[in-house]
Amino acid sequence: MAMKGTAANTGILLVTANVGSLFDDPENLQKNWLREFYQVVHTHKPHFMALHCQEFGGKNYEASMSHVDKFVKELLSSDAMKDYNRARVYLDENFKSQEQFTALGSFYFLHESLKNIYQFDFKAKKYKKVTGKEIYSDTLESTPMLEKEKFPQDYFPECKWSRKGFIRTRWCITDCAFDLVNIHLFHDASNLVAWETSPSVYSGIRHKALSYVLDRIIDQRFERVSYFVFGDFNFRLDAKSVVETLCAKATMQTVRAADTNEVVKLIFRESDNDRKVVSNGVPHPEGRLFDPVEASVMLQLEKKLFDYFNQDVFRDNNGTALLEFDKELSVFKDKLYELDISFPPSYPYSEDCSQGMQYMNTRCPAWCDRILMSHSAKELILKSENDEKQVVYDHIGPNVCMGDHKPVFLSFRIAAGAGKRCLRNEKIFRESSL
Repeated sequence: MAMKGTAANTGILLVTANVGSLFDDPENLQKNWLREFYQVVHTHKPHFMALHCQEFGGKNYEASMSHVDKFVKELLSSDAMKDYNRARVYLDENFKSQEQFTALGSFYFLHESLKNIYQFDFKAKKYKKVTGKEIYSDTLESTPMLEKEKFPQDYFPECKWSRKGFIRTRWCITDCAFDLVNIHLFHDASNLVAWETSPSVYSGIRHKALSYVLDRIIDQRFERVSYFVFGDFNFRLDAKSVVETLCAKATMQTVRAADTNEVVKLIFRESDNDRKVVSNGVPHPEGRLFDPVEASVMLQLEKKLFDYFNQDVFRDNNGTALLEFDKELSVFKDKLYELDISFPPSYPYSEDCSQGMQYMNTRCPAWCDRILMSHSAKELILKSENDEKQVVYDHIGPNVCMGDHKPVFLSFRIAAGAGKRCLRNEKIFRESSL
């Protein structure tokens, strides 16, 4: 495989993918997924590639172990990856530990043309030259080449069996050090609860968890370097704002449970002469009863239902009109940077292999899967004025079923000498590569 780039720069490919669906239906989904992934590798021809997976092994890890092994073997030995002669794979397979299991999987591939690459040993506090292919699994806590944590249970007490956390590795390429963080943040447990306030209570939980991760990777234990944080952030559109906009001319009907009076469903219908819809046939102020059959349903909202009548709004122009409701990253603008999004919401796609572009009606489509970076990392990215395609931020498999999440990737180049921090450790490099 001929490499893009020259001796002056190194091609980097970062990919994040929530792959839970692949292990729930491996026969139908993995082949498509791998084909689309390999196509991106072939197109961008990186020297160094990082694949961060979340929900690795699916919902039932123990039952999926054989599929996990097959997937890893395929990635490491496929013809499409034959020119990547060094690899590091870190799989959290400790599914019996409720306190530690994160279901994260981090894959790193090094092309044969990349001569000197080093990985940081967090215990020895030294960089070590990367050789061969190695797989680490089960209990990753004892592996000195990474840091891994599961978020405390009290971050999201509503979920008794959460698998959210992060894995951090540190690398040095072309005398440039940077951290790569695989992350999975908390989801919205209920559409109805998310709709109640702006921002939602779940947004606050994600904010707390991401703040914790950022504080960890810039604390005083190790030298500060640039960092890329990519994974399933579960960022959602501001539910209250987006519903009020999509249904601006609609009237709302509230459906409550007969026994508890709890709200279990909201129905938004096209307005008829500006009538205000009230619950369960309550008389209209003018004395007429509202007939729910009179108006077309625009949106039905339940705990795990977001059924909007026109999905085109999420796909047209890559959903750009909805980006104004993507607000969760704004509070981190002093710490994190993201390239402009030019792809449609990455979740929740149908898991039906015949509906690769269709969203499920379980959640409001959102850009859950992201690649973020420190402001210093942004400066590492080599942008060529002569070639706008040097930096590409996009999704994988736009027309193919890839599971409920579309993987997202960032392709860029690092210029030789762009990072100066590694130069201080040159002596360590020479010692560790002997």
